[in-house]
Amino acid sequence: MLNEIRAILFDMDGSLVDSMWIWTEVDKKYMRKYHLTEPDTLHKDIEGMSFVETAQYFLDTFPTLTCTREEVCREWTEMTIELYQTQVQLKPGAREFLRRMREQGVLLGIATSNTKELALAVLEALGVRSYFSAVCTANEVPRGKPEPDVYLLAARELQVDPGNCLVFEDLPNGIRAGKSAGMKVCAVHDLFSVPQEAEKRRLADYYIRDYEEIWTNRFDICGE
Repeated sequence: MLNEIRAILFDMDGSLVDSMWIWTEVDKKYMRKYHLTEPDTLHKDIEGMSFVETAQYFLDTFPTLTCTREEVCREWTEMTIELYQTQVQLKPGAREFLRRMREQGVLLGIATSNTKELALAVLEALGVRSYFSAVCTANEVPRGKPEPDVYLLAARELQVDPGNCLVFEDLPNGIRAGKSAGMKVCAVHDLFSVPQEAEKRRLADYYIRDYEEIWTNRFDICGE
Protein backbone atom coordinates (compact mmCIF):
# COMPACT_ATOMS: atom_id res chain seq x y z
CA MET A 1 0.00 0.00 0.00
CA LEU A 2 2.77 2.44 0.88
CA ASN A 3 5.09 1.74 -2.07
CA GLU A 4 6.20 5.02 -3.73
CA ILE A 5 3.91 7.02 -1.42
CA ARG A 6 5.40 10.39 -0.40
CA ALA A 7 2.27 11.92 1.15
CA ILE A 8 -0.82 10.61 2.92
CA LEU A 9 -4.03 12.64 2.85
CA PHE A 10 -6.85 12.03 5.30
CA ASP A 11 -10.46 12.92 5.06
CA MET A 12 -11.26 13.75 8.68
CA ASP A 13 -14.78 12.79 9.79
CA GLY A 14 -15.28 9.03 9.75
CA SER A 15 -11.83 8.41 8.28
CA LEU A 16 -9.32 9.74 10.80
CA VAL A 17 -11.67 10.45 13.72
CA ASP A 18 -14.94 8.91 14.90
CA SER A 19 -17.21 11.92 14.55
CA MET A 20 -19.98 11.14 12.06
CA TRP A 21 -22.41 10.57 14.93
CA ILE A 22 -22.15 14.27 15.78
CA TRP A 23 -23.73 15.34 12.51
CA THR A 24 -26.66 12.96 12.86
CA GLU A 25 -27.43 14.58 16.21
CA VAL A 26 -26.91 18.10 14.90
CA ASP A 27 -29.25 17.48 11.97
CA LYS A 28 -31.97 16.25 14.32
CA LYS A 29 -31.59 19.22 16.70
CA TYR A 30 -31.46 21.73 13.86
CA MET A 31 -34.56 20.24 12.21
CA ARG A 32 -36.49 20.35 15.49
CA LYS A 33 -35.45 23.91 16.22
CA TYR A 34 -36.68 25.21 12.88
CA HIS A 35 -39.62 22.76 12.48
CA LEU A 36 -38.18 21.14 9.37
CA THR A 37 -38.91 17.70 7.95
CA GLU A 38 -35.79 15.75 7.02
CA PRO A 39 -35.84 14.47 3.41
CA ASP A 40 -35.29 10.72 3.07
CA THR A 41 -32.30 11.45 0.80
CA LEU A 42 -30.67 14.10 3.02
CA HIS A 43 -27.44 12.28 3.87
CA LYS A 44 -26.97 10.96 0.35
CA ASP A 45 -27.67 14.40 -1.10
CA ILE A 46 -25.05 16.17 1.01
CA GLU A 47 -22.39 13.44 0.98
CA GLY A 48 -19.02 15.04 0.29
CA MET A 49 -20.36 18.60 0.10
CA SER A 50 -18.35 21.36 1.70
CA PHE A 51 -19.73 23.07 4.80
CA VAL A 52 -20.79 26.04 2.66
CA GLU A 53 -22.36 23.84 -0.03
CA THR A 54 -24.33 21.96 2.64
CA ALA A 55 -25.58 25.21 4.14
CA GLN A 56 -26.75 26.32 0.69
CA TYR A 57 -28.46 22.95 0.22
CA PHE A 58 -30.42 23.57 3.44
CA LEU A 59 -31.46 27.04 2.31
CA ASP A 60 -32.55 25.73 -1.09
CA THR A 61 -34.37 22.72 0.37
CA PHE A 62 -36.09 24.52 3.25
CA PRO A 63 -37.47 27.88 2.03
CA THR A 64 -38.82 28.67 5.52
CA LEU A 65 -35.24 29.27 6.67
CA THR A 66 -34.66 33.02 6.59
CA CYS A 67 -31.03 33.09 7.75
CA THR A 68 -27.98 33.57 5.55
CA ARG A 69 -25.59 30.82 4.49
CA GLU A 70 -22.95 32.26 6.81
CA GLU A 71 -25.39 32.22 9.73
CA VAL A 72 -26.22 28.56 9.10
CA CYS A 73 -22.50 27.67 9.10
CA ARG A 74 -21.89 29.66 12.27
CA GLU A 75 -24.79 28.00 14.12
CA TRP A 76 -23.60 24.51 13.13
CA THR A 77 -20.09 25.33 14.31
CA GLU A 78 -21.39 26.61 17.65
CA MET A 79 -23.44 23.41 18.04
CA THR A 80 -20.50 21.11 17.38
CA ILE A 81 -17.18 22.64 18.42
CA GLU A 82 -17.35 21.56 22.08
CA LEU A 83 -18.23 17.99 21.03
CA TYR A 84 -15.24 17.94 18.66
CA GLN A 85 -12.97 19.16 21.44
CA THR A 86 -14.21 16.82 24.18
CA GLN A 87 -15.90 13.69 22.78
CA VAL A 88 -14.27 12.81 19.45
CA GLN A 89 -11.53 10.18 19.34
CA LEU A 90 -9.05 9.01 16.72
CA LYS A 91 -9.86 5.86 14.77
CA PRO A 92 -8.29 2.71 16.26
CA GLY A 93 -4.59 2.52 15.43
CA ALA A 94 -4.53 5.98 13.85
CA ARG A 95 -2.20 7.64 16.38
CA GLU A 96 0.46 4.95 15.99
CA PHE A 97 0.09 5.06 12.20
CA LEU A 98 0.64 8.83 12.18
CA ARG A 99 3.72 8.42 14.36
CA ARG A 100 5.18 5.70 12.14
CA MET A 101 4.58 7.69 8.95
CA ARG A 102 6.22 10.82 10.38
CA GLU A 103 9.23 8.77 11.46
CA GLN A 104 9.52 7.46 7.89
CA GLY A 105 9.42 10.97 6.45
CA VAL A 106 6.02 10.65 4.79
CA LEU A 107 4.18 13.98 4.61
CA LEU A 108 0.69 14.10 6.15
CA GLY A 109 -2.27 16.29 5.23
CA ILE A 110 -5.97 16.75 5.90
CA ALA A 111 -8.49 17.21 3.06
CA THR A 112 -11.89 17.61 4.69
CA SER A 113 -15.38 18.79 3.82
CA ASN A 114 -15.58 20.23 7.34
CA THR A 115 -14.50 23.74 8.30
CA LYS A 116 -10.96 24.76 9.12
CA GLU A 117 -12.09 25.86 12.58
CA LEU A 118 -13.53 22.46 13.50
CA ALA A 119 -10.68 20.54 11.86
CA LEU A 120 -8.04 22.44 13.82
CA ALA A 121 -10.10 22.21 17.02
CA VAL A 122 -10.22 18.41 16.97
CA LEU A 123 -6.61 17.96 15.83
CA GLU A 124 -5.42 20.23 18.66
CA ALA A 125 -7.66 18.51 21.22
CA LEU A 126 -6.30 15.09 20.21
CA GLY A 127 -2.69 16.29 20.29
CA VAL A 128 -1.94 15.48 16.64
CA ARG A 129 -1.96 18.89 14.95
CA SER A 130 1.84 18.88 14.65
CA TYR A 131 1.77 15.76 12.46
CA PHE A 132 0.08 17.59 9.58
CA SER A 133 1.92 19.84 7.16
CA ALA A 134 -1.32 20.84 5.40
CA VAL A 135 -4.92 21.20 6.60
CA CYS A 136 -7.18 21.88 3.62
CA THR A 137 -10.96 22.20 3.47
CA ALA A 138 -13.46 21.99 0.64
CA ASN A 139 -14.51 25.56 1.51
CA GLU A 140 -11.18 26.69 0.02
CA VAL A 141 -11.81 25.24 -3.45
CA PRO A 142 -14.50 25.75 -6.10
CA ARG A 143 -16.06 22.29 -5.79
CA GLY A 144 -16.55 19.81 -2.96
CA LYS A 145 -16.27 16.05 -3.17
CA PRO A 146 -16.74 13.96 -5.35
CA GLU A 147 -14.73 16.49 -7.36
CA PRO A 148 -10.96 16.21 -6.75
CA ASP A 149 -10.33 19.88 -5.91
CA VAL A 150 -9.57 19.61 -2.18
CA TYR A 151 -7.20 16.66 -2.68
CA LEU A 152 -5.36 18.46 -5.46
CA LEU A 153 -5.05 21.51 -3.20
CA ALA A 154 -3.55 19.41 -0.41
CA ALA A 155 -1.07 17.81 -2.82
CA ARG A 156 0.00 21.26 -4.05
CA GLU A 157 0.49 22.52 -0.50
CA LEU A 158 2.66 19.49 0.27
CA GLN A 159 4.43 19.85 -3.10
CA VAL A 160 3.86 16.17 -3.91
CA ASP A 161 2.66 14.75 -7.22
CA PRO A 162 -0.88 13.32 -6.90
CA GLY A 163 0.40 9.98 -8.16
CA ASN A 164 2.55 9.71 -5.04
CA CYS A 165 -0.34 10.38 -2.64
CA LEU A 166 -2.44 7.89 -0.68
CA VAL A 167 -5.91 8.93 0.51
CA PHE A 168 -7.95 7.57 3.43
CA GLU A 169 -11.71 8.00 2.99
CA ASP A 170 -14.88 6.63 4.57
CA LEU A 171 -17.57 7.58 2.03
CA PRO A 172 -18.06 6.79 -1.67
CA ASN A 173 -17.99 10.42 -2.83
CA GLY A 174 -14.74 10.97 -0.96
CA ILE A 175 -13.24 7.89 -2.57
CA ARG A 176 -14.35 9.20 -5.96
CA ALA A 177 -12.66 12.52 -5.20
CA GLY A 178 -9.35 10.87 -4.37
CA LYS A 179 -9.45 8.63 -7.43
CA SER A 180 -10.36 11.57 -9.67
CA ALA A 181 -7.29 13.36 -8.31
CA GLY A 182 -5.14 10.48 -9.60
CA MET A 183 -4.35 9.13 -6.13
CA LYS A 184 -4.51 5.70 -4.52
CA VAL A 185 -7.41 5.45 -2.07
CA CYS A 186 -7.89 3.27 0.99
CA ALA A 187 -11.48 2.97 2.23
CA VAL A 188 -11.91 3.08 6.02
CA HIS A 189 -14.57 1.16 7.95
CA ASP A 190 -17.05 3.39 9.75
CA LEU A 191 -20.35 2.41 11.38
CA PHE A 192 -22.08 5.35 9.70
CA SER A 193 -21.29 4.01 6.21
CA VAL A 194 -21.74 0.25 6.75
CA PRO A 195 -24.67 0.18 4.26
CA GLN A 196 -22.26 1.52 1.61
CA GLU A 197 -19.42 -0.94 2.27
CA ALA A 198 -19.82 -2.83 -1.01
CA GLU A 199 -19.71 0.41 -2.98
CA LYS A 200 -16.68 1.60 -1.02
CA ARG A 201 -14.83 -1.62 -1.77
CA ARG A 202 -15.74 -1.39 -5.46
CA LEU A 203 -14.39 2.16 -5.75
CA ALA A 204 -11.27 1.96 -3.56
CA ASP A 205 -7.86 0.34 -3.99
CA TYR A 206 -7.68 -0.93 -0.39
CA TYR A 207 -9.96 -1.38 2.61
CA ILE A 208 -9.13 -1.32 6.33
CA ARG A 209 -11.16 -1.91 9.47
CA ASP A 210 -8.53 -0.14 11.59
CA TYR A 211 -5.14 1.43 10.96
CA GLU A 212 -3.20 -1.36 12.64
CA GLU A 213 -4.07 -3.54 9.66
CA ILE A 214 -1.67 -1.51 7.54
CA TRP A 215 1.56 -2.33 9.37
CA THR A 216 0.44 -5.89 10.08
CA ASN A 217 -0.42 -6.43 6.40
CA ARG A 218 -4.01 -7.45 7.11
CA PHE A 219 -5.67 -4.83 4.89
CA ASP A 220 -7.84 -5.89 1.97
CA ILE A 221 -6.84 -5.24 -1.63
CA CYS A 222 -9.96 -4.28 -3.57
CA GLY A 223 -10.86 -5.12 -7.12
CA GLU A 224 -9.36 -8.61 -7.01
